[in-house]
Amino acid sequence: MKFKIGKFEFENPLLLAPMEDVTDASFRIICKRLGADLVFTEFVNSEGLRRGSDKTKLKLKLFDEERPAGIQIYGSDIQAMVDAAKIAAEENPDLIDINAGCWVRNVTGHGAGAALLKDLVYLEKLITDVVKSVNIPISVKTRLGWDEKSIKIVDVAKVCENSGVKLLTIHCRTRSQAHKGLPDWSWIEKVKSVVKIPVILNGGVMIPEDALRAFNETGCDGVMIARGAIQNPFIFKQTKEFLAKGTYSEISLEDRIQTMFEQLEIAVIIKGERKGVIEFRKHYSGYLKGFYNSAKLRSELMQFYTIDEIKNHIYHFFENNLHYPEITTGKIE
Repeated sequence: MKFKIGKFEFENPLLLAPMEDVTDASFRIICKRLGADLVFTEFVNSEGLRRGSDKTKLKLKLFDEERPAGIQIYGSDIQAMVDAAKIAAEENPDLIDINAGCWVRNVTGHGAGAALLKDLVYLEKLITDVVKSVNIPISVKTRLGWDEKSIKIVDVAKVCENSGVKLLTIHCRTRSQAHKGLPDWSWIEKVKSVVKIPVILNGGVMIPEDALRAFNETGCDGVMIARGAIQNPFIFKQTKEFLAKGTYSEISLEDRIQTMFEQLEIAVIIKGERKGVIEFRKHYSGYLKGFYNSAKLRSELMQFYTIDEIKNHIYHFFENNLHYPEITTGKIE
């Protein structure tokens, strides 16, 4: 099924989930190059934006190459969320997403994230006021409920639609599950039976076969990928291939390292070399996972602070097994 958000039309899209300390601009750009249809920033603290925190504001920066892209904001105070939405709108995102699903204690403990599911009247006012505050489509990412005894997702979906939300993403677990246990995808069909806005499935999509099953079993309008993208950024490319052909290719080590260097160089351009290299370290596992002695290589790479050191060490590590093409970096705008 096709649907439009703003000026963009989507059909069975694959979305990159907003993830703290993961979905910075370099990762979003690479996932876009690999086939992601819509990407989101790390979640952005509404109070930090309102206070003018430079570190928080940096998370708002979007580049032309990653569009369409959304900025996700979180918080519990309605006026702070309204103010944050207005500040985020200055970056001209294609969506502003409200986080109503984060499960971690330091977020829910302040009444934000999944804690908003405890009071649907308050949630409705928060969403309504944010929607009215900007001329940009608003989406919501949420969970089934606080716990298995308080699953309210059907009512939450109605609240979102009635409040003017244009896109709803459902992580098909409760807050109490965190990332444990199997997500219950059966709720997607139940939600779609009561709302007309597009409904995106999130949770449990780790390989291309999961995405195909999600579309076939639930009738979801799109699939959002989180940890599956951390473990394998090429999941977007492979899933697109699998949906089109019924098969997909494995990614060679050469292609993995080429793409890893592309992301690393983008990170350095944006953040500076030392910070870019340090913050990139979390991505080594996703690019190198599954190859012989990769754990040893990842451990050794943690000691380096420059791109040249990293490249030289990797070349030396594989010099007897792999021929590398010239490393290039695509322009970002």
